[in-house]
Amino acid sequence: MIKGVIFDLDGVILSTDDFHYQAWKKLADRLNIPFNREKNNRLRGVSRMASLEIILEGHQYSEEEKVSFAEEKNNTYRELLNNLTPDFVGIDVRDTLDELKNKGIKIAIGSSSKNTKLILSRVGLINAFDAIADGTDIKNSKPDPEVFLIAAKRIGLDPKDCIVVEDAFAGIDAAVAGGFIPVAIGDACAHKKAAYKIDALSDLLKIVGD
Repeated sequence: MIKGVIFDLDGVILSTDDFHYQAWKKLADRLNIPFNREKNNRLRGVSRMASLEIILEGHQYSEEEKVSFAEEKNNTYRELLNNLTPDFVGIDVRDTLDELKNKGIKIAIGSSSKNTKLILSRVGLINAFDAIADGTDIKNSKPDPEVFLIAAKRIGLDPKDCIVVEDAFAGIDAAVAGGFIPVAIGDACAHKKAAYKIDALSDLLKIVGD
């Protein structure tokens, strides 16, 4: 029986993908490193420092410089987040979250982003979830299941009783590794290990009903 749903944030509850792309693109252009949307897709579900390593492939920089680059990118990204409003969250998402709670299903966020709480505050969802686990809580980013395991613990549930909803391959891998029921949306629907594939978040209501 499904007792909980753990959501990735970006690409599932809302999308700030373009903000990430703009911030990484600005840094890459300053460093004269080629960067496009195809390469950006490799960063989905990956931590900030791991993303930076992908961008810097073939280029040598000191650890101090890398930390500075990551901070520069994050500062740009946080500036772009000022554009967020509650309108970034669709009615389908809001209605689905409400209906899951009405059914007694625990809901949580499991995101590698350290900006998770800022984003949720901007879109008016900071109090919508029973628990939040994010990049400030973990040592290992996806495909390690750490963030999902923390989220499950915070809602008092065993992984086998929880759905994880993800739009990235790394997230599906993390869900599988942690013993969760992996549900794919968006690009993750191409992942062979997804137990369910959905087109809209409201499709979860049928899965939970089953």
